[in-house]
Amino acid sequence: MVTTNGTANGAANGHHNYQNGHSNGNGYSNGHSQSRQRSGYTEAETRLIVNSPLVKTTENGVLESTYVYRKNHFEQTEEGLRVTPKEHAYHFKTHLKPRKTGVLLVGIGGNNGSTAVGSIFANRKNMSWRTKDGVQTANYFGSVTQASTVHLGWNGEEQIYVPFKDIIPILSPSDLIIDGWDINSANLYEACQRARVFEPELQDQLRPFLEPITPMPSIYYPDFIAANQGNRANNVIPGSNKQEHLQHIRNDIRNFKEKHQLDCVIVLWTANTERYTDVRAGLNTTAEEVLDSIKNNEDEVSPSNIFAVASILEGAHYINGSPQNTLVPGIIQLAEKHNVFVGGDDFKSGQTKFKSALVDFLVSSGLKPESIVSYNHLGNNDGKNLSEARQFRSKEISKSSVVDDMVESNRILYPESKNPDHTIVIKYVPFVGDSKRAMDEYICSIFMGGKQTFVIHNTCEDSLLATPLIYDLVILTELASRISYSTDNENYRQFHSVLSVLSLLLKAPVVPSGTPVGNAFMRQFLTLTKLVTVLAGVSSDSEIQLEFFAPSNTEGKDKVAV
Repeated sequence: MVTTNGTANGAANGHHNYQNGHSNGNGYSNGHSQSRQRSGYTEAETRLIVNSPLVKTTENGVLESTYVYRKNHFEQTEEGLRVTPKEHAYHFKTHLKPRKTGVLLVGIGGNNGSTAVGSIFANRKNMSWRTKDGVQTANYFGSVTQASTVHLGWNGEEQIYVPFKDIIPILSPSDLIIDGWDINSANLYEACQRARVFEPELQDQLRPFLEPITPMPSIYYPDFIAANQGNRANNVIPGSNKQEHLQHIRNDIRNFKEKHQLDCVIVLWTANTERYTDVRAGLNTTAEEVLDSIKNNEDEVSPSNIFAVASILEGAHYINGSPQNTLVPGIIQLAEKHNVFVGGDDFKSGQTKFKSALVDFLVSSGLKPESIVSYNHLGNNDGKNLSEARQFRSKEISKSSVVDDMVESNRILYPESKNPDHTIVIKYVPFVGDSKRAMDEYICSIFMGGKQTFVIHNTCEDSLLATPLIYDLVILTELASRISYSTDNENYRQFHSVLSVLSLLLKAPVVPSGTPVGNAFMRQFLTLTKLVTVLAGVSSDSEIQLEFFAPSNTEGKDKVAV
């Protein structure tokens, strides 16, 4: 909950409350505290009363905040690197009421899609089920927006952490309305049985909710996914005319939005990894080329290209959760023209997420990773599709790039910016199903010519790690759609169409042209959490904890305003 209070409040009564919670599908309610109490926090503990001249809430429910962004400017001179700290004022407007949001999953009948839908019903109904390890209860663990906390400072007695979801009003996954497409016709109960992600007792409880849901027919171009997927493709849009396929998907999006009276629609690809598509002038380097290529039925227009273009033309945001290069320059340009967000690529859920944290830790510690060998085997349909070379190459590219920015950050360790030897191996082993085994060996050069070797075994329940990322990607995209900013407090605009704030959740983040790519996990996490605290007007530099540098706590309290 966010409350602005005092003379800084621009509202007529000087006091407005906005809080998350379940509210029949639109993700917004006033004064509802049940979800906080279940998460271990009382309403009073997480109710933020922001007392600042830089924050106000308007009568129409817009939170206005000003943030002084301190940025260093650099100039290389003969004497050395000249650093000039400068201050830049950013003004933000955030509509506090989340929008009624629907999600269309491409690949809804796969392991991720069926798990995402089933988990929402399990949480809505507060389901619990028995396992050999005891009774389990539905939760949203693994979701940054739902299960992480943010450090705000020190109150003189303890460090203050508040749930991410209580800083700015955001949707709960339970508020989302979900439908989608799949090349296989199995209903979602059958899909859950096939996936073997949920325990049988939970599957039985979910049956009345999932069995009525059948995927809409999807697009199937055999050249883009593995040949071993052909026997699943019994639910496809007929014909081979790509312009007609585009119109079909546009109609599906439009009908979904109208049926549920939605304010916001997000299309998310969680289907099979495609091979890379060619990128060349005349094919897909401009918006016009992309649209013409679809009209001309060009072979190199992939199914994910069609879904992305259909989404953009219908004003729906598009997120690519797989590693293929869907977001070619022409599609990004089309998104910019239509003021629609796009994000990608490839969910960062298990082995690669761990790598993005560990390599950052090693390099920041002054240790030099020289060799990284990452092997994993899995038995779900994703693993089956990746068993063919062209699809594996897409995944190999996204998994390999994760250490690039960490190497670039330290020219002492890497004077020539040469990356460590980095090898990725993925094998399909049907028996292990969705329970992926990941094994990594890291060899580092250390002090005085020594070597340090880490060998890590990581058992990842693949879809149970990926599904919370689906929720987070959707929730953060919806939040971004309510934000505008200005540097002069007059001309407000939305964020860039390439939504780089999603980078924390993606292996190979797509960013606006000219923007540096960051993969280090904690840097990405701090970027995201800093943004939401800036929007709420409670951002600080308290991680430095200067108040504790004084000779005693008493002296520190006297000298430093906390």
